Amino acid sequence: MKTLLKWILRLLLGILAVLGIIFITLKLTFNEEIPVGIPGKPADELALKMLESIKYKEFQEAKLISWTFRGKNKYRWEPQQGRVEVNWNDNRVMLDTQNPDSSSAFEDNKPLAGDKRSDAINYAVENFNNDSFWIVAPYKVMDPGTEREIIKEDAQEKLLVRYTNGGTTPGDVYVWKLDQNYRPQNFQMWVEILPFDGIEAKWDNWEMTDADFPLSMKKSIFGIEIPITDISVE
Repeated sequence: MKTLLKWILRLLLGILAVLGIIFITLKLTFNEEIPVGIPGKPADELALKMLESIKYKEFQEAKLISWTFRGKNKYRWEPQQGRVEVNWNDNRVMLDTQNPDSSSAFEDNKPLAGDKRSDAINYAVENFNNDSFWIVAPYKVMDPGTEREIIKEDAQEKLLVRYTNGGTTPGDVYVWKLDQNYRPQNFQMWVEILPFDGIEAKWDNWEMTDADFPLSMKKSIFGIEIPITDISVE
């Protein structure tokens, strides 16, 4: 029995050592500094071209955007009304995006109160902020509280967007790479929730929605697709 326990302990230590080496390697590999661009009118003009390429005006008129994230969190977002229904497990939150404290929360269709209500609303807010970003991030490059810079490298213009406030993790930075028609192809991330800097996420399979604006139906990091399903727009 002692021999078995020693073998298991050595195995666990070996696995931890391998994971530690992988983490250090990734940290050294993805340790890119945030690039320095030029703020002002040229950056804003590039952002406007990007928004025009994805039909921002039509996006603003969307009545309902729904999707499922990671097979768990389900959303029915009414952007015009500033509210979203968030469902996970046996929980449901009717989230007021402008005033979360006025939201209502339920478990097994029974109203929640006190700490349970607060916890459910906080879960809905944090996950909606993250999960909706993976749906509509390109449309948020000129949101209030954003700063933009234009980066010129390799004979190409890129758009840096810094979120100075709002959301769950203010201070996050994204650098968008655009195609020849100014449609987003990918971005690099410098975000609080990730321990690595400059990781690239690809935005592929742009499809026109029923609301006459396009959405990327496939996002991936390191070739691994982010699990977003059941996307529907009205």
